[in-house]
Amino acid sequence: MSQRPIARRMQKLVPVVASSAVWVLLPMLTGCVSLFTSKRKLPVPVAPSVVQTVTADELVERLNRRWSEFQSMTASVDIVARHLKETQGEATDYPSFRANLLMRKPEMLRILGKAPLVQTLMFDLGSDGREFRLSVPPKGKAYVGNSREKGTSKNWYENLRPGFLFRAFVVRGVAPDEYYTVIAETLTEEDAAKRHLLARPEYVLNIMRRGSGQHGLIPVRVVRFDRATLLPNEQDLYDDRGNLETQVIYGPYQNFDGTMYPATLFLKRPEEDYELLVTVERMTTNPPLTDGQFRVNFPEGVTPQILK
Repeated sequence: MSQRPIARRMQKLVPVVASSAVWVLLPMLTGCVSLFTSKRKLPVPVAPSVVQTVTADELVERLNRRWSEFQSMTASVDIVARHLKETQGEATDYPSFRANLLMRKPEMLRILGKAPLVQTLMFDLGSDGREFRLSVPPKGKAYVGNSREKGTSKNWYENLRPGFLFRAFVVRGVAPDEYYTVIAETLTEEDAAKRHLLARPEYVLNIMRRGSGQHGLIPVRVVRFDRATLLPNEQDLYDDRGNLETQVIYGPYQNFDGTMYPATLFLKRPEEDYELLVTVERMTTNPPLTDGQFRVNFPEGVTPQILK
């Protein structure tokens, strides 16, 4: 599961500059500085054919409109998980599995994961936006907990929470009590296949909220927009203390029955040491979904554990 990192900046080449005193003497010694200079061609980044320009308010208006038009979603996805042990220099890759995804505003979510090959139910995770219920039939276990709280289990997979998954799958609009700034920048990437550089003009939307201090602002999210499409291509989400909680990279957008949605989503949880790569096979926007479709029923005789 190879992915490019969220932070992708080209390092600047720092030339070795001779002492200013030497440059003063060179014309007197040689009579011509050009004998010691040479020209060389540098790679020129290839820019996209279309670069759109909007104001900060227009960008936020587009995002808010996209969020307001979203009500619900169903999808068939393929998920690959990786557990990282960066201090030990290790990573464990798990086999990919299929899953059915249901989502509905404000934060209702359900994921039914199927075991590889046999396609039997591997887990069933559901949330009404406040409490989540998780059933793991192969192990005969069941769990309940708070959807929005961080997990504290030593087992990384027990720290999966519907709250952050919902916020990663759909980029919210800017709330009335939030503040924002927008900057424009161009990133440079190397296209290894075509052996040239690519220029990536982007808008960076910084969303903040007022902290406990009179003038302090706490980061909520940072959303990057591709200026060719004005669609989000990355999102960093922060917790209530301003710590980076989730990083998301949205892959190329695809038309799913008239709705533009990323064909892939790469999620990273830095504090919990795992990554998820989600590939969207099918997706339907705004189907009618009932409360009962998000309810996870535990097998008879199974007592749920409380996950914190």
